[in-house]
Amino acid sequence: MNFLPNKPLVNRRLRLFPILLLAVSMSFCNEKEVEDEGLTLPYITLKEQIAAVPFQYLGSIEGTEDVEIRPQVDGILEKFHVDEGQYVKKGQPLLDINQQPYLEDLRNARANVQLEEAKLRKAKTELDRLQPLIENAVISEVQQKTAQADYEVAQASLEKARAAEANMKIKLEFTTIKAPVSGFVGRFPKSVGNVVKQTDSEPLTVLSNVNDVYVYFSMSESDYLLYQRMKKDTTYQSMKMNPNVKLVLADGSIYDHPGIVDATSGQIDRATGSISLRAKFKNPDTLLRLGNTGKILMEQIYAKAVMIPQGATVSIQDKKFVFVLKEDNTAERKEIEIEGISGNNYIVKNNSLTANDRIIISGLDKLANGIKVNPISRNSIPQ
Repeated sequence: MNFLPNKPLVNRRLRLFPILLLAVSMSFCNEKEVEDEGLTLPYITLKEQIAAVPFQYLGSIEGTEDVEIRPQVDGILEKFHVDEGQYVKKGQPLLDINQQPYLEDLRNARANVQLEEAKLRKAKTELDRLQPLIENAVISEVQQKTAQADYEVAQASLEKARAAEANMKIKLEFTTIKAPVSGFVGRFPKSVGNVVKQTDSEPLTVLSNVNDVYVYFSMSESDYLLYQRMKKDTTYQSMKMNPNVKLVLADGSIYDHPGIVDATSGQIDRATGSISLRAKFKNPDTLLRLGNTGKILMEQIYAKAVMIPQGATVSIQDKKFVFVLKEDNTAERKEIEIEGISGNNYIVKNNSLTANDRIIISGLDKLANGIKVNPISRNSIPQ
């Protein structure tokens, strides 16, 4: 039996041995090179840029003219000239109240006018008849004065009757209710045949002019003080309140047209510690209607903000830290102060970080003070 190894197999193993040695040597060199260069981590170079910090306040939307339509006379609702939701122009008829009782009152008032006119003519005739008798001293002066007083009473009675007639005309006109402003008709709570009265607690409808709309909202006293100071105080040079406000609609979308705050309440509500403001928006497409809700979006603008991604920070208790790259590419943990939040980024105070600082934006769990980093630049802050 031959116990000698196969010679070709031995030769192949001898030839592979130098290759294995070379691979082990290269692996050792690569590990040493990585150790020398440090951890490969991305970083960004900070720069000053414009940033906006949003503030949202719940608001209610109303037309610039929201008019409750109420009857000026009592009666039975007889006819609608328009439908709910219809756009009407100023002066356009909306509905009719039965006119018959007011027509009869007007006829009666006109008859009273004719009666008083006849009485005035009679008094005038009597006064004219007595005048020659008085001049010839046939009757006394007292009779003259009595006749003159009767004439003046007749004149006053006629004026009173004419005023009653004019009042009946006005009431008759009130039986047709017309639009006092242009706008959209609201809901009609009553139908034809119902009795309407001036004392009804509920209006017949509401007419809303929504070519422009008002959005009423409230902010806290502290927010209001900051808002006013940033509008007027020259010490707030690094940040300003955007004069234009935005409207976030109920579906979360931003309304196409910006608005402006045009009115502020004269006092702070003691119960809530808030103050009411009003913003005005153009509404050319009449998308917004009376009763809509939304949120007012105000923006605090920083002209020269230094921002860092929120994911580039480490939280220890109530403090936040970032890792800054020193000139020798070693990591240094540094505490920062947050001034605001813009999107996914923190706005840091100037005494924390400055422009041209380099900060590491990921792999923070691998870092500690003094660790060597092989930095890879990222051009901008992730949004």
